Amino acid sequence: MPDDPKRRFPIPADAPHTPAQQVDSPFQALNHCKEALIATVSGGVSPAAASLAVWDWWIHLYAAPGKQLELIQKYGEALASLAAHATPYRAATTPAKPVAPRYASTAWSAEPFNTWRHAYQEMRHWWSEATGGVPGMTAHHAQLLSFCARQCCDAFAPANFPWSNPDVIARTLSTQGQNLCVGWTNLVSDLQRVIEKRPEAGLEHFKVGETLAVTPGAVVFRNALIELIQYAPTTGDVHPEPILITPAWIMKYYVLDLSPGNSLIRYLVSQGYTVFCISWRNVDAQDRDLTLDDYRSLGFMAALEAVSRIRPGQRVHAVGYCLGGTLLSIAAATMARQADTRLATITLLAAQTDFTEPGGLGLYIDASEVYFLESIMWAQGYLSADQMAAAFQALRPIDETAERAVRTYLMGERAKPNDLVAWNADSTRMPYRMHAEYLRKLFLNNELAAGSYRVDGHVIALRNIRTPIFALGADRDRIAPWRSVFKIHNQTDAQINFVLASGGHNAGIVSEPGHAGRWYRVSGLPENGLRSGPDEWLESSLRREGSWWPEWIAWLDAHSSPLVPASTSLGEPGADPDSLEPAPGSYVRQH
Repeated sequence: MPDDPKRRFPIPADAPHTPAQQVDSPFQALNHCKEALIATVSGGVSPAAASLAVWDWWIHLYAAPGKQLELIQKYGEALASLAAHATPYRAATTPAKPVAPRYASTAWSAEPFNTWRHAYQEMRHWWSEATGGVPGMTAHHAQLLSFCARQCCDAFAPANFPWSNPDVIARTLSTQGQNLCVGWTNLVSDLQRVIEKRPEAGLEHFKVGETLAVTPGAVVFRNALIELIQYAPTTGDVHPEPILITPAWIMKYYVLDLSPGNSLIRYLVSQGYTVFCISWRNVDAQDRDLTLDDYRSLGFMAALEAVSRIRPGQRVHAVGYCLGGTLLSIAAATMARQADTRLATITLLAAQTDFTEPGGLGLYIDASEVYFLESIMWAQGYLSADQMAAAFQALRPIDETAERAVRTYLMGERAKPNDLVAWNADSTRMPYRMHAEYLRKLFLNNELAAGSYRVDGHVIALRNIRTPIFALGADRDRIAPWRSVFKIHNQTDAQINFVLASGGHNAGIVSEPGHAGRWYRVSGLPENGLRSGPDEWLESSLRREGSWWPEWIAWLDAHSSPLVPASTSLGEPGADPDSLEPAPGSYVRQH
């Protein structure tokens, strides 16, 4: 393999050209510079957006005497409840109901911990009332303030401090303080790793190409944006239709090829499918002008062309995960307009096509925050991995983060990271222009669902898609809530098989057979072409224990041709096997 990968896999001469960014006026450049400087202090959160939310709440609360009186009344009721609860008889007979499993220990029933827990519950409830239901307040600002209020209350929860957590006190007494010594060592070690920008303790055991992303295969196509990996067959017979996976470019592709025991790609290969997967290049400042359409043309479409050359005459099962699923939807709608029938099926895994309910990210993404992020990316050419990680970390409930910190630093119990945690720490960069287009066109303007998204100057419509769709949502997904994923039913007349899996945005997808506690739901009604809402679907759905992977395989089998002998060669016909770089390729190793 030559040193320059572009020599071996050059960009085709007819590849779409990335248009140059229009030159900003000096006045606009000054605006961007100012915002970018503020971002170095604010951690990437727009002070204007936060200020607007606070002022919206304060002005409307000030102008609502009825809401003020209601809050005064509820404050008095909370004080009375706390006073009554603090009496010995009351505390002994009616203990406070735990607000989270971390308060379920019997030690919390003793005083004064029981009263502290109750006071925390009352405070959290009152602030929820104070930031919600304020007449005239913008719904987005109300959601943001309510979320921030919960975060602040949870930061001061009694379970977070050693002197107010009876479990920590009991552990300290039983170990004569050894837990605090171990916890202090853990804290110092973690702070050193943060300062030195080293990965979390234990992640050194997970290495790409050694313990992660080890399914045998080869890079069969490469351009300036992607590597296309083809995986070697492990069965004597395969279905003629290959599978092409488009993962999100916000993270590395190998979330779908983790350890051998929980690799979705390895599982697909073992079920008699020829699998291809896109591995996105980790962009840098020189790629600032890559557009969202470049990711379609140089990404999915270029990969589809390569698959068609390697498996000529065969239709393709297209799979998209998260942002990759959104991109696949755009590409499929474009292909439908062009009467391109190469797709046999479409699988959308935790992928949104309607952003009216975008989940946790919607709390922060408004016009002010998008402009702020644009200024950051304008200054450096991309959104860095650290900035992306900070945004997702801010969405995680503080109660979850605090619980882990208590176990690690107060109880002295460090949890061992797994392969999913290792993958989550291996993030990528987002080019300026593409991410700005994604935030404005999809998040803010919802152009794809509204029927105003343009490709090559033409409006595309999801309604034109007739290809059968398998759509998967995860019940605890905060990035792509399953009810938002379900909206694909309202956007296309294609046959849709919707499945709801247990887990979050990542763990719900990585749900290998044999994983304890997994379940999924399928439609309990016969297909009649009629659409229903997500709650109606949930009420009539059937729960099945185990992984959803076999359910998907059965669906793919039903839309595939009979098995044929597998080909042992990888890449285009006549390609020299020795010239192909082994999987997982080189793009996935970029930092």
